[in-house]
Amino acid sequence: MTLLQNDPTTQLAFAVHENKGVFAVLLGSGLSRSAEIPTGWEITLDLVRRVALAQGVPEQSDWAKWYREKTGQEPNYSALLEEIATSPDERRAILHRYIEPDEQDREEGRKTPTKAHHAIAHLVLAGYVRVIVTTNFDRLMENALREQGVEPTVVASADALAGAEPLTHSRCYVLKLHGDYKDARILNTDQELSAYPDSYNRLLDRIFDEHGLIICGWSGEWDHALRAAFLRAPNRRYPIYWTARGALGSGAQELAVHRSAKTIQITGADEFFQTLQQRVETLEQSQRQNPASVELLVNSAKRYLSKPEHRIQLDELLSQATEWLMVELDDQRFSAQGQWSQEEFRHRVQQYKAAAEPLTRIAGVLGRWGDGDELNTVLDIVRGLYVHAEKVGNGLTVWLGLRSYPTVLVFTAYGVGLTRSHRWKTLHEFLVAPWPREYRDAKRTVSMLLLGAWKGERNDLWSELDGLHNHKTAFSDHMFDVMNEWRSSFAGVSAEFELIYERFETLAALAYLEEDSEATLEQALANTPRGLFAHMPVGRVGWHEASATTLLQELQSEAVITELLNAGFAYKSRRFLELFVENLKRYVSKMSW
Repeated sequence: MTLLQNDPTTQLAFAVHENKGVFAVLLGSGLSRSAEIPTGWEITLDLVRRVALAQGVPEQSDWAKWYREKTGQEPNYSALLEEIATSPDERRAILHRYIEPDEQDREEGRKTPTKAHHAIAHLVLAGYVRVIVTTNFDRLMENALREQGVEPTVVASADALAGAEPLTHSRCYVLKLHGDYKDARILNTDQELSAYPDSYNRLLDRIFDEHGLIICGWSGEWDHALRAAFLRAPNRRYPIYWTARGALGSGAQELAVHRSAKTIQITGADEFFQTLQQRVETLEQSQRQNPASVELLVNSAKRYLSKPEHRIQLDELLSQATEWLMVELDDQRFSAQGQWSQEEFRHRVQQYKAAAEPLTRIAGVLGRWGDGDELNTVLDIVRGLYVHAEKVGNGLTVWLGLRSYPTVLVFTAYGVGLTRSHRWKTLHEFLVAPWPREYRDAKRTVSMLLLGAWKGERNDLWSELDGLHNHKTAFSDHMFDVMNEWRSSFAGVSAEFELIYERFETLAALAYLEEDSEATLEQALANTPRGLFAHMPVGRVGWHEASATTLLQELQSEAVITELLNAGFAYKSRRFLELFVENLKRYVSKMSW
């Protein structure tokens, strides 16, 4: 027996939660039944009753039986409605009274959105559901959405489809296949339901191909054009969950087998959708409280990054991870008040590191496998995290400085990922991107977050961590240790990871030096024949002789020079790069002894 063997609703909740925006909902008349809007069969029998009473027939206990005996046929909604009302306008008028609530209905809560409608609206508001397909004429779903502040794109006719907001851009897309009860173009009869317009068919083909489905309240027996769309859909990329209060009918069973649908037995739509919404919310909350599976988040980012059509899901993943981290930063355990102690410093560093791990590793993934489109998003994230950290202005200086430590982790992981993939142009753009500061001149990303440029870096403090006592570059060594621990997410198993990390720090130092002009550096060099002639943050490469030798050789090789200059480093000036190399040599000479 498996954990979810007898719990398909929880299985569905996981699928909905982990594939945000992927599942569409297909709703039939059964969903509106609990709102006391009659089904097609109930309308049929009521029409039989009203016609018979108008002809002088006495009240019957079984109008279906009476109709069979009278006509020799089964009561048929389509045939009866077509016989009573010959025009679409007449049919719309007849249906209006069955759907539109009167004053008494409103007072008694009839013909208004049900708990199921409200639960679906909550899932839409949270971004888990974006597409709703329905055969219903009523407006219960739209009304529930609007009560949640969601204005849906409603398509109830081919004309409306032609002028509607594209499916991709809509926050919530409601496709009313049979029309709206206030519109004369509703589809009622068998003839009208036998085929959809080509534009409808194309849209349905796309929805059935690109989305998973949650079906509720639809029998699958009628609606010939909808059945045809189901049968021609070839794809199985996302699952179908078909809810039923009993066994599926033969027509529905045919469709379920064709699409390998999973059947969920329910007691009612209200209970089912409320349970689904609650379980999805529980999963969301549990992830916020404890992102137990960082690997799941990282693998989701890789999956979303691999295909352009998953950009929305990737953006949602990044937003959630960032928001979760910001909530964590506001926790009392990170208060800027309190006394300094080595134990507390070590404890806070570990807590910050744990909180930042999911987003940091995802940032590394973006650096390693992105295509440049992600750059602005990453910049927004690091700027947003930094600004959030800066909102606290009072407290112990060391605790205030440490609040932006997660920002530095994200900055470093993205930069290392870019370096691992030799994405030099994006790396340079990232490092020199403007960093607006209120009431002060703008700085650049590298000037805010790289090693000693970051206000939270004090070598004497970071030397307090285990294993870093008396280290010349304690913070750089610590950052290497963290990136090395998480490197499987974005750097693979490369035996040269140490060199990759130090290559990133070196190129970041080059970008930092670009705050000076070439003329300024020339003058500084002329005035300083020996020793350092320009300040720049230098990490492990300053004392790590093997890496320093390799990187200095790289920076003087024609191939690397060409690559870096073409990417925008050193103002695309060979002479500027030569000045940097000379300055780096002097740092290495000073730090290595």
